[in-house]
Amino acid sequence: MSAPAIVPELRTEVLVANKVSMVFGGLRALNEFSIDIRTGDLQGLIGPNGAGKTTAFNALTGVYLPSEGEVRVRGERVNGKRPHQICSLGLARTFQNIRLFKELTALDNVRIACHHTAKAAWLQAVLRTPGFLREEAAITERAEHYLSVMGLSAKRDEQAKNLPYGEQRRLEIARALATGPSVLLLDEPAAGMNTREKADLMPLIRRLRDEFKLGILVIEHDMKLVMGVCETITVLDHGITIARGTPEQVRADPRVVEAYLGAPAAEKHA
Repeated sequence: MSAPAIVPELRTEVLVANKVSMVFGGLRALNEFSIDIRTGDLQGLIGPNGAGKTTAFNALTGVYLPSEGEVRVRGERVNGKRPHQICSLGLARTFQNIRLFKELTALDNVRIACHHTAKAAWLQAVLRTPGFLREEAAITERAEHYLSVMGLSAKRDEQAKNLPYGEQRRLEIARALATGPSVLLLDEPAAGMNTREKADLMPLIRRLRDEFKLGILVIEHDMKLVMGVCETITVLDHGITIARGTPEQVRADPRVVEAYLGAPAAEKHA
């Protein structure tokens, strides 16, 4: 049974970037990037290599401090906040290069993220009080649920380093979900996956949006995946937003064709 649709009136803004620019020395890697993500949105961010996609993600998540413009998460300005502080406001992300705790089990990787909301004090942990034990049991139950959502229940006791690459990708998404986000940023979630895993990923991303009432922003090079799953797509080229619209609108935009193929669309058919 699918999750109920998100009522339009409840589609609140969860992530807003307003004219965000990133300047490194004399290089303007991102120029006045703006985006508005609401609960229930499933948006994509695409562009050729070096277009500024990961720079945009890093500016949104606090890895970089924007040179200009502002970022707001659930209405709060986050310029200058550290990534963990932004995460606590409801923004979670995955990385293009997987960053799991390789020596820990799949379950413990997710449990660590669940501790983000733990209330027990260190002394309770040392004394293993009943309150601490109840909270730990609840955390384990939550972590197992996220593993189940991502199809990883059978791998709960496997060390992360021993999982196939596609499963490591899904484990990283499970860990991001465990922080309890309102908005989820997925950086190349299909990288390293085989054809079957990519096909399974599309309905899974939709399920995450619906079940957890998320806004989702995806960077992805696999055009079949991003065009098949995202409802709105923003296109960057050399740090500049050159197009935004539905997959059909973006696919037909001559500026997008030129950015990817290197020549004006008219010349392709000459």
